[in-house]
Amino acid sequence: MGVRGIALIGSTGSIGSSTLSVVDAFPDRLRVVSLAAGNNADLLASQVARYSPSVVGMATPDASDRLRSTGVALPPVVGVGADGLIAAAIHPDVDLVICASSGSVALEAILAAIDAGKTIALANKEVLVMAGALVTAAARRKQVSILPVDSEHNAIHQCLHGRDGAEIKRLILTASGGPFRQCSQEALERATLSDALQHPTWQMGRKITIDSATLMNKGLEVIEAHWLFGVRPDQIDVVIHPQSVVHSLVEFIDGSLLAQLGVTDMRLPIQYACSYPHRWAALLPSLDLARAGRLEFEAPAFDRFPCLGLAYRALRAGESVPCVLNAANEIGVASFLEGRVGFTDIPQIIERTMDAHTPVAADTLAAVRSLDTWARQQAAHVVESLPAGTPR
Repeated sequence: MGVRGIALIGSTGSIGSSTLSVVDAFPDRLRVVSLAAGNNADLLASQVARYSPSVVGMATPDASDRLRSTGVALPPVVGVGADGLIAAAIHPDVDLVICASSGSVALEAILAAIDAGKTIALANKEVLVMAGALVTAAARRKQVSILPVDSEHNAIHQCLHGRDGAEIKRLILTASGGPFRQCSQEALERATLSDALQHPTWQMGRKITIDSATLMNKGLEVIEAHWLFGVRPDQIDVVIHPQSVVHSLVEFIDGSLLAQLGVTDMRLPIQYACSYPHRWAALLPSLDLARAGRLEFEAPAFDRFPCLGLAYRALRAGESVPCVLNAANEIGVASFLEGRVGFTDIPQIIERTMDAHTPVAADTLAAVRSLDTWARQQAAHVVESLPAGTPR
């Protein structure tokens, strides 16, 4: 395999930064072709200066203007919004598109990249949650691989390598349990934003950290696993594993369990996606099992963390419901981050939005975007209707 050209969507986030660390470790095998980011113009400017990409994309005209004002030498193509992401993803020198952005903004770019025949590495759950049928159908049509970068799905991908899907009994996704794993319902109702952002094992962005605290992150992964691996909802289980050493497991029909273990560092699954189908020498130190010590597992508390059950409900309902779940969750989390609602209001916002929705087909980009817009508006109405209380 020669030098692989990388398009990195979401380059200024935590996954983006980790991806660039992997690029730095393998300069003879990986090259940055495109960079796209949200609003962090200063950090993107430093990345542009270091990697000299052929395409740069930014979320808004204002962010693009701030990037230009830094004085960094920019490439000929500097795109804005969805067009900028698409330009970054489909450049002819790109072999692998790494989607590290949060939310749904990269959907059009991923579909365009698939249409252009690019391999996709997804570190973004929302794209498959809101448009799983659309994206996977496009990938099958174009014979494009979708490689998971999330540590859990990456672990399952490794366990399933070269195996027949008919041999799968169930997939077991592990979850740390977040900062509130042992909290009572009363404590959850008093939880502050500062409390919720204290993830015990991973350093992540604010949105995904809140999703981990509610267990919605795991719920989104359940839906994502369905699309990535073609299994039924009843073949996907979640187990709480506070140490985050076992990244996920597969049980086969003969009762055998295969697990993938590794250090708690996102550079490991990122490197796997960049090197696949090969493996490269370790970038990180080996996992020391003796120092890891005791590994614990427990069932998730669906009563205290209803977001996980709502995700299963959405997956079983199918069609447009996962898209509605995803949009309502984004509004709920954003409202919590803004101090407008409490922590336990988030699942209420999602459930009431889902209850107001009648499932319809979500098999076109226009349909998905229309559903996403409706669900965000409906969730915003729910937020406004909640009883006034002390902002968290």
